Amino acid sequence: MRLYLFDDRVADGWHPFSLTRPCSELLFGTMRLRQRIERFAGRPAAGALSRTWLADFVEDDAPPVVTDPATVSEQNARLFVSSRAVPDPTVRFEGSEGPAVLITEGDVVGCYVPMDEPTPPAGWFETPEAIAGWDSLPVQGRTLGPVWELVAGSPAQTTADIEAMRPEEAVPPGGVELRGSGRLVVGHDVRIEPGVLFDTRDGPILIGDRTEIRTGSRIAGPFVCGPDSRLLGGGLSGVTAGPFSYLRGEVEESVVLGFTNKAHDGFLGHAYVGRWVNLGAMTTNSDLKNNYGTVRLTLPDGEVDTGLTKLGCLVGDHVKTGIGTLINTGTVIGAGSNLFGGAMPPRWVPPFSWGSGDSLTEYRSAAFLDTARIVMERRGQSVDESVARWLSAVWEIGRGSVA
Repeated sequence: MRLYLFDDRVADGWHPFSLTRPCSELLFGTMRLRQRIERFAGRPAAGALSRTWLADFVEDDAPPVVTDPATVSEQNARLFVSSRAVPDPTVRFEGSEGPAVLITEGDVVGCYVPMDEPTPPAGWFETPEAIAGWDSLPVQGRTLGPVWELVAGSPAQTTADIEAMRPEEAVPPGGVELRGSGRLVVGHDVRIEPGVLFDTRDGPILIGDRTEIRTGSRIAGPFVCGPDSRLLGGGLSGVTAGPFSYLRGEVEESVVLGFTNKAHDGFLGHAYVGRWVNLGAMTTNSDLKNNYGTVRLTLPDGEVDTGLTKLGCLVGDHVKTGIGTLINTGTVIGAGSNLFGGAMPPRWVPPFSWGSGDSLTEYRSAAFLDTARIVMERRGQSVDESVARWLSAVWEIGRGSVA
């Protein structure tokens, strides 16, 4: 059996992240959505059904992108699972005698197709539904809805993930203070300076391998950071961060996908930040409206009320902000944008924008690619022809959406 992930119409609308990556490569809790589904299926994914311009997407151990489900071979049994599915960690796929759809909380989240059975048409993966004559297999878990649920649901998911783990808990070194009786899990070769406070009263803490934690850091659970990160001081609470996350200042209930630099003071709250982002010194976002009303997002299809009273910003991959950038409540910053000058940008920043405040122009493709190459190579990531094709295709689609 081969496992394939797919982005349906709801996941396609996960702006600004769906422009640059299959949604299964987004972080939720302690792992990417793909990794959760691979655990459920008991095998690595063979591919991800996603948007055509992501054909050359390449990152870490991500499977290749498949742009047409008709090209998936029928010579193997196939398990297709939605990127938005979050199976319960205790559940495993046990197979089916015949074709079946997978159901979670009343939603169709995938299907099992036996060998020599045809794959459902492309339209089915956009809006999956029951198929006449197919069985229904219940899968315990949940289904993510709009993109802001990746922010709102992350602290609880992080807690559940760490509590389900059974690694040996840490004994803090001398000079480090521990408050609370929650779990503290520390990876290998972690360097913790004196004067660090771990607070597990509201949730557990997981520190990845080879992470450096400097004096003056107050880390409050639920908290997770991936390997090779640097926690450089300040109050970090309810944070989910991927590998190579450099964090300083006040960061609250936010997700950082990884390979991102927030190495200076400034507030980041109730936000989701993509990969390869650099937040300049004192970049600060608002996550609460002055009237305490619900936050509305401006997206390409219009404005939508999230129903949340706290929601900061959604920052796409490869975004850069200059010193002192201020970001309003519910701002969506498109991938590859370069913002500077101190003026507050609009609440919807089109992909690959360049400039200050409302005076935004196009971030030229060649300049963007040159910067991306420099930034990625500084973290040991090579930019070969496939990466260049992927980022170039994303630029063409992103700027085309502005025209």
